[in-house]
Amino acid sequence: MLRAAAVVEKLGIPAASIISSHFLKQAEIVKKGLGVPVSIGVYPGVPLLDSDEVLAKKVNDVLAPGLLNGLVGEVPQDAATEGALDPAPGSIVFRGTLNEVQDHFHRQMWSDGLPVIPPTRDAVDAFLRYTDRRPDDVLCAIPQEGREASILSIAVNGVMSGCRPEYMPVLIAIIEALADPVYRIEDSGSTPGWEPLVILNGPLARELDFNFGQGMMRFGRQANTSVGRFVRLYLRNVCGFRVPPGAGDKGSIGQSMLVAMAEDEAAAKAMGWPTYAQDKGYGADENVVSVRSAISVSGPMYTAGTSALDHVKVWAEMLTQSFGYWAFTAFKTGEWYPLVVAGPGVAQVIAAEWSKEQVRTYLRDHIQVPAEQAQRYARMGSTPTFTFEHYVEEGMLPAEYAASPDMERMVKPVLNPSFIDILLAGDPGRNQSRAYLCNHIQGPPVSKAVKLPANWSSLRSAARNIP
Repeated sequence: MLRAAAVVEKLGIPAASIISSHFLKQAEIVKKGLGVPVSIGVYPGVPLLDSDEVLAKKVNDVLAPGLLNGLVGEVPQDAATEGALDPAPGSIVFRGTLNEVQDHFHRQMWSDGLPVIPPTRDAVDAFLRYTDRRPDDVLCAIPQEGREASILSIAVNGVMSGCRPEYMPVLIAIIEALADPVYRIEDSGSTPGWEPLVILNGPLARELDFNFGQGMMRFGRQANTSVGRFVRLYLRNVCGFRVPPGAGDKGSIGQSMLVAMAEDEAAAKAMGWPTYAQDKGYGADENVVSVRSAISVSGPMYTAGTSALDHVKVWAEMLTQSFGYWAFTAFKTGEWYPLVVAGPGVAQVIAAEWSKEQVRTYLRDHIQVPAEQAQRYARMGSTPTFTFEHYVEEGMLPAEYAASPDMERMVKPVLNPSFIDILLAGDPGRNQSRAYLCNHIQGPPVSKAVKLPANWSSLRSAARNIP
């Protein structure tokens, strides 16, 4: 709402935004990043926890005067939107011992709470050698604090997160994907507390020693772990999504950092299934980075049997149980992006009978939730006006969703089979799969090709020969 009000203000039309009092710090940060003064009407407390009577009184007595000030053009200029200037790009920000560096970076909120690798000039230059782009090249001005997503900033945060210099092309592709307008990075601090999930495809996954097998989502392998950490560190340091006292990130509880994924492409090829990257339109030998939001993870999906249905039936049941309450977002937007990480052994049984398309179609048709559950949770979550009848009247849902008054009936989320992703990874010696869910239109899957520097081969050869 604040961003929409800023767009209207830029057109010369006075506008105001309604903000809960618990979101004021985040609103101040967003206002600074937008560079546009916007008046705010403050609702004290949490609207969905107030009775109708209390809500009406707060609107009349507290909220309305603030909105009126904004609509007549009286926008308060608060000091919180001014802030201190960032250090100049490439400047030396601190000198001291390793412990002193850690303390300083923590005080400045430039760390994620873990020790960082000091981004010295030599360390940053080592990363910059792995790209043909100039350090001052800028991908875009990135939300939410309006900083420039530069090649230099990617290198600095890559060093700090413990990446190796040769990961630099992957890191650039990640930020290109995050900065794509389709991804909606500006929503990264929303209350569900979702995390960006990175997937790497192509020969580079093996060359850089990414784990795609047993324990691939555990901390431990440098590539997966440090690249996953880089994403969160970049969101904090450059984008401004920080937890209190910074308060740019309003994830109510949040979830832990996810490590980066890679796919077992040899297994996919052996069973005749396209890889995740091929599903996104890329060639079999292209290096591709994909990002998507991850709002929740299923429990381990253990399956057994010799037919495809033995396994996919359980997937449908567990996706319903794990993500059913969040299915109301699919009725609102039609965009619901589950990712199934299929164990290679399980996928081999399924692929002997079914294509990926058949798997997707089955999941679309068999993920169903009670109508009452979907409507009730939508009202508790973020859409107090949600009803199937209203959405049918507005043309957002087909007529059959309002054809019966029976609230115990099962309804299917509006799920396009092409939105269901399948990736092969994990322990080939176990019958386990898992599923991840996007936060609807926030952080849908976005893929970008990894661009290697012209001298990649010589750089890698030189690195291998270092004693």
